[in-house]
Amino acid sequence: MSENLIGIYTMSAVERIMVVIAGRKEPPGSQSSRPERSDNRMKRTYAVMLGIALLFATPGLASADVHRSPADAQKAINAVIARGLAQRNVPFTYGGGNTDGPTTSTDTAPAAPEATTSLLGLIPAPVAAPAPKVPGFDASGLMVYSYAAAGIKLPRRSADQYNVGRKILPAQALPGDLIFYGPNGSQSVTMFLGNNLMLEASEPAVQVSPVRFNDMAPYLVRVIE
Repeated sequence: MSENLIGIYTMSAVERIMVVIAGRKEPPGSQSSRPERSDNRMKRTYAVMLGIALLFATPGLASADVHRSPADAQKAINAVIARGLAQRNVPFTYGGGNTDGPTTSTDTAPAAPEATTSLLGLIPAPVAAPAPKVPGFDASGLMVYSYAAAGIKLPRRSADQYNVGRKILPAQALPGDLIFYGPNGSQSVTMFLGNNLMLEASEPAVQVSPVRFNDMAPYLVRVIE
C-alpha cells in the first residue's frame, strides 16, 4: 500500500471526501472556458458531500439511551431514583411535570355550557368555579423529571418513552427500569424500585406502590446501560 493510500485510509470521512473533491478534474472534452460555472458546480458538490459525511460521522443525538461504565451507570441510576423518590406526596396533576420539576396542567379546562334555563325565564343554576391548578406530576412527567438527574431528556408522552432505550423482560428488571401499561405503553409509566415496588405518579400524589401486573406492557425499558 502506497504512502498516499495509507494517509487517505487513516483520514476521517470528511477529510477523505475533501481529498476526492480536491483531486477531481474536468472530464475530457468539457468546456474549460467556463471556469465560473465549473466553480459553482464544484461548490455545490462539495456542500452535498460534506453534508453526507457529517450525517454519518455524527453520533445519534436523538436517542436517550446512554451507555456508561458500570460504576457511572450505577451512579446515574441512583441519582434518577433519588430524584424521583424526593417527589413523594407531590400532587398528581394531569399534564404536569417537566425536566425542572412539578408544573400545572398544560390542558385548559373546558368552558362551562351556557345555561339554557334562561330561555325559559328561569334563574340559571350557579356554575361551579373551576378547580385551581396545582403544580404536580403525571406519570410520564415524573419520569422526565427523574431522568433529568442523569442528564437524560426523555420524551414527554409515555408511548414515546416506551420506544426509548432497550426493552427487557419483567424477569430481568432492575431498579430504575421503566414499567409501562396499556398498548405500547400508551396508558401510564412507572419506575421499578426493586423488591416488587415501583414509584408512580397517580391519584392523589406521587407514591411508592406494589408493582401492578394488570395491563402491564410485555416489556420494561432500560434507559441507562
